[in-house]
Amino acid sequence: MQTKLLDKKVAVITGAISGIGKRTAEIFAEEGAYIVLAARGKEKLRKVGDELLAKGAQVLCVQADVSKEGDCKKLVDDCIKRFGKLDILVNNAGIADKHRPITRTDSDWWFEVNGINLDSVFFLTKEALKFMEKNGCGSIINISSIGGVFGNSGIAYSASKSAVIGMTKNIAIQFAGKGIRCNAVCPGPTPTSLNTPEALSTFDSEFAGICAQHMDMSVPEAETDDQANAILFFASDLAKAVTGQIMIVDNGCTL
Repeated sequence: MQTKLLDKKVAVITGAISGIGKRTAEIFAEEGAYIVLAARGKEKLRKVGDELLAKGAQVLCVQADVSKEGDCKKLVDDCIKRFGKLDILVNNAGIADKHRPITRTDSDWWFEVNGINLDSVFFLTKEALKFMEKNGCGSIINISSIGGVFGNSGIAYSASKSAVIGMTKNIAIQFAGKGIRCNAVCPGPTPTSLNTPEALSTFDSEFAGICAQHMDMSVPEAETDDQANAILFFASDLAKAVTGQIMIVDNGCTL
């Protein structure tokens, strides 16, 4: 029988109730991981957890707002209490981009986006590293965006996702050769709850149109499976010598 890629590894996945996070949890469970699901929505969190449990997965659900340092500490503590270790951290939680340019972005939106997209990565990674360092192993996968690479999204979103890339490289440098890896996946357009027609109706259409001029919008969107499989690669020992790397998953729309 072939060994599963994540057999008995413990993975914390934030933003796990829909889209890329949910599909990542499903694929990780199929590959033998014990899953800690984290999200703010209690009912949706329970629903996703029940679905995975029904398939035989080992699952812990933790309601958390990962933009808050205290919630991040509790999340990691709960993981350790249940499973005794933390092997993989997927910093997937994020807020939808509304393509607001700098001249139409107020401070409230700036701080909200950066709190969820950036502060959460700092808080949770810092907590996770306490245990990964003790064990001398771990894989951290940060979900950035093509907006973080090319700036083709709202100012707050682009800034936060670019900072996630910088943080990824910085952490990778600190732990290079020490058994702890840190990489980032940068999704391009992918059908999730963050870009439904309802969500898109709240975007700044003028700036979104300007950004679209710098992408090939005729290229098919990537799927959540594509993003989850990229995350799986970084999480697994297939990537045991890979750290500080940024993987764009966008079907080539930004080439």
